[in-house]
Amino acid sequence: MNKTTLKKFLIALYRYLLFFALVAFVLTCNVVLFLDLLAKSSGIVYTEENIHFAALFTFWNAVFLAFVFTIFDHFRRKITVDRPVKHILNITQRITKGDFSARIEPIHLNTSMNAFAPIISDLNKMAQELAGVETLRSDFISNVSHELKTPLSALQNYGTLLEQPDLSEEKRMEYAKSIIRVSGYLSELISNILRLNKLENQNIFPNIEKICLSEHLCECMLVFENAWEEKNIEIETDIKDDVYVNTDAELLSFVWSNLLSNAIKFTESGGKITVRMFEENGHITVSVADTGCGMSPETGKHIFEKFYQGDTSHTTHGNGLGLALVKRIVDILGAEISVESSLGKGSIFTVKLTN
Repeated sequence: MNKTTLKKFLIALYRYLLFFALVAFVLTCNVVLFLDLLAKSSGIVYTEENIHFAALFTFWNAVFLAFVFTIFDHFRRKITVDRPVKHILNITQRITKGDFSARIEPIHLNTSMNAFAPIISDLNKMAQELAGVETLRSDFISNVSHELKTPLSALQNYGTLLEQPDLSEEKRMEYAKSIIRVSGYLSELISNILRLNKLENQNIFPNIEKICLSEHLCECMLVFENAWEEKNIEIETDIKDDVYVNTDAELLSFVWSNLLSNAIKFTESGGKITVRMFEENGHITVSVADTGCGMSPETGKHIFEKFYQGDTSHTTHGNGLGLALVKRIVDILGAEISVESSLGKGSIFTVKLTN
């Protein structure tokens, strides 16, 4: 007899003895009361032989009824407990092995007895969430692999070209500059991936302090002065003076830098970018509008997702992580961000901060 069989036997014996003790106690009490009342009412005097017979009869009755109850309880547990538990364990084992499509079918039992219903519901929700996380993980790995493969291939190609012995100095400098440019893109991509990972895992905690948002926004804009002058882009501002807000200046700088960078990137030469800041209903609203290529409503729905790039003509200039980082930072700072856009008419990104 192995351990499993012995364990099942001991459990069955325990249940039987439990039922036997219960039935024996109930029967004994009932028989004693019955005989006592009968003796008092009829004047019967019981002999030792009669008492011995009654005791044996009561004992074997208790043995038989305990056996019947044990069998009944065994089949009841098989149907209402063991079978559902076995089904649930089979599904959870599939989920453990990575099959997140597995779902537990509802068990149709008496509503008052079906305590498994909330457990099954929660396990199915967990499997659904895990399936979503697994999809995001797979997409993330796929996208990161793709984004890393392109610049690494470019670096390899330029490195091969530099090995040519008869290469002119002019070409050598051109390829060296290209390597520096691609290396910078690769470094920015990796930095953004690490930054986004920290933000999503809440490893970055905002350093809240009171800052002058007017000066802060203007300082961020001046960083891009050369970029908009090179593309001959008109800059229009409507920024209210002396507006203060409690926030993290460093994180907020990334938000403005990304929005301004995108506006300049997607606005053609001779276009216009408008930056406005005003107070309204206890909120400070900052909008960055451009006259660039704009985006479709479908693109607007996904623009804050990781690695999503609505305008494929500009994919060599970005990695689809900037706006995902912006959205996460805005959420951490307790602010809101939205976008309005039309194809060929430009886009307006609006950030609302709590004053």
